[in-house]
Amino acid sequence: MNCAPTIQTWRRVMHVQAILVATDFSDCAGAAFQMARELSRKFGAKIILLHVIDLRLLERLAEHLQVQPESLIPEMREKAQQRLGDFLNRWDSGADPVESLVAVGTPFQEIAVVARDLAADLVALGGYGRHGRGPIEEVFFGSTAEKVVRLLPCPVLCVPLAGKGKE
Repeated sequence: MNCAPTIQTWRRVMHVQAILVATDFSDCAGAAFQMARELSRKFGAKIILLHVIDLRLLERLAEHLQVQPESLIPEMREKAQQRLGDFLNRWDSGADPVESLVAVGTPFQEIAVVARDLAADLVALGGYGRHGRGPIEEVFFGSTAEKVVRLLPCPVLCVPLAGKGKE
């Protein structure tokens, strides 16, 4: 006897109408997007793609350039929007439209705020991002994915990159 729930069972249990996918443009985020796309097809849900410009990095860049951080935001938002388009060209084979957003702040906090504001039913993100698994930072602070899981009341899907994590 097969005890695995069917997609019809999940549709009755979970009412997934909006999936927020957070991206740092890494391959791991691409895998999370593809998983979200598959789920969106099965549930008939819309996808919202979010990139967060990390305020800490923005402040360091502004300090290096000797400018106010706020002066860098418009150009960084524009570049992020372009990168979201490139990301979708690379990872999305679906015909359904994807809404894209750019936020500025601390990534895990902004992901949580946007998920709540948009009433996302599911958040998908890569199990680890562009910077890989920094052992020191993760030991002391936890990964962005772990922090998002702790903050949100909705399910969070952390997708590893295929073939990774088996070291």
